[in-house]
Amino acid sequence: MRTSALKPASSSLRMNTIGAALVLLLAGTVLMLIQWVDIRREYIADAEAQARVIASSSAAAVMFGDAEGARETLAPLASLPAVRRAALRDKHSNLIASYPGSAGDDPSATAAPCGFDCTWVSAPVVLRDIQVGVVQLQIDMARAHARLWGLGIAFCIASLAAYALAYPLMKRMRERVHGAEAQLRYLAHYDPVTRLHNRNAFNAQLESGRARGERMALIQLDLDRFKEVNDKLGHQAGDELLQQVGRRISEALGSGQHLFRLGGDEFALVLVGADAIARVQDTAEAILGRFAAPFVVGGLSLGVTASAGISLWPDDAERLEELAANADIAMYCAKREGRNRVAVFEPRLREVQLARIGIRDALVEAIASGQLELHYQPQVCARSGQLQGAEALLRWTHPTLGSVPPSTFIPIAEEGSLIIDLGRWVIGEACRQIADWNRLGFGHLRVAVNLSMRQTRDEALPAFIDEVLKATGVPAHCVELEVTESVLMEDTDLAVSQLARLRARGLKLAIDDFGTGYSSMAYLGRLPIDKLKIDMAFVQAVPGEGEAIATAILAMARAFGLSVVAEGVETAAQRDFFREARCEQLQGYFIGRAVPAATFASEWLQYPAGEEGRSPPSWDAPRLARR
Repeated sequence: MRTSALKPASSSLRMNTIGAALVLLLAGTVLMLIQWVDIRREYIADAEAQARVIASSSAAAVMFGDAEGARETLAPLASLPAVRRAALRDKHSNLIASYPGSAGDDPSATAAPCGFDCTWVSAPVVLRDIQVGVVQLQIDMARAHARLWGLGIAFCIASLAAYALAYPLMKRMRERVHGAEAQLRYLAHYDPVTRLHNRNAFNAQLESGRARGERMALIQLDLDRFKEVNDKLGHQAGDELLQQVGRRISEALGSGQHLFRLGGDEFALVLVGADAIARVQDTAEAILGRFAAPFVVGGLSLGVTASAGISLWPDDAERLEELAANADIAMYCAKREGRNRVAVFEPRLREVQLARIGIRDALVEAIASGQLELHYQPQVCARSGQLQGAEALLRWTHPTLGSVPPSTFIPIAEEGSLIIDLGRWVIGEACRQIADWNRLGFGHLRVAVNLSMRQTRDEALPAFIDEVLKATGVPAHCVELEVTESVLMEDTDLAVSQLARLRARGLKLAIDDFGTGYSSMAYLGRLPIDKLKIDMAFVQAVPGEGEAIATAILAMARAFGLSVVAEGVETAAQRDFFREARCEQLQGYFIGRAVPAATFASEWLQYPAGEEGRSPPSWDAPRLARR
């Protein structure tokens, strides 16, 4: 490929250098002609000046026809090698004297200009303003020719030297230009990081298949949580991982199949023909199977998975852009369903995607227009029933959609940065409510708010909370931040660092849904937390198989000096079990539902405060009435 590409370049270089030589030759010819005209003009001017000198010296001799005196006037010409001949004539053109002085030598026959090798010049002989004769000199141009030849030789030497220097420079420059052009052609169709075909080549293959009327299947893949690799190990490690992924997937492909890198951590494969399409799901599963073995990047073993979406042409789309969009929709469906799986496009998925986009856009408007509200669910002392805090739970009432469940809009917000704005609104609103209750004389109630995974990675979060606490005057210990156990499992080191920064400000920290994972148990001693919240699944399994797990969690928490909240208490039996097991706090429908701030104040903050908090009467009576 390279040899054939260089042949036209070499021919072009030869033509360019020949052209440059011809231009140089033409320029030299024009220059020599100009020089010849200038030198000839210079010689003629000198000869005319000499002729005028002779004319002024020989005026008397010419006037009186003194041949001897005229010859003496011409004698000094012997010292001028450029003068071939000379003649003094009277006003009737009669020869008086000539040079050289040979007898009978009359240069009158050659008095006209002689041509290239010599020329004649003349000057009038004037006496008292009357022309009495003329002096004629024949000038030899040999010396002028010698000067011209000298200039020509110098020009040729300089031109050859310039050509000798220019040729390799031109050759090198041409090679570099050709190399740059080849690189641009390569980059137009190949990805520089993975050396796979790029999006341009991908679009070209789709267009080619469409033009031939072939059926096609598009498999679109996206690495799961690839951003974390870039964030933790750097972009160089991310590039190395992409290269390994490209090689590993390519090894699983058949002949004639090409893997495309569309950008970022997104890859695509186009299958052409009915046979390939029939096996498209098996092909996609085989590709995901290549991720079973870990990738070694920078000496670290990384477990990486991918999600894939499949779309068929022309079954699922009328335009190629729609085909790619449908595969993308299916791929994100696979991610939402748990990642590391394959999803095949169906028309309903587009409807789901459009609905999600509508929810996301409406949520942006909801944050700005006051459609959001916090409800508060009480957390009470398990022994006495006294109110010790509350959890702030987000509620959204849309003007046309009505009440939108958090399970619908929270996952959509978590897909992008919208969860950051939403989380900040919740923190700000909770702190403002604490401040309002304090101004009403209810004291500083501790309120817990939930942090998403993205919030725990938001480096600006501690500074934002500082600003909110300062603006509202709420003490830091009145705010409790809850993070799920899954957040700790994703990146323990990063989570510990962020939680430590928050706890250093006096904020209280709790692990929500504790017991659903296992990694946090190993790191529990180094986590800067104050409280564990037992997952609802274990609480609701009491009495029964959940008792052993709940008892183990309580024992472990006491060993680390942590308080425990049993979340999801719905029966008196569950309340009694956790009270007997010495669980510190209870939360759930049996205790009280999440209600708006005004309702919460009227139901819970009207009771007098004891040493441990506020307690309504009849704690031992069933509390289901508050449901």
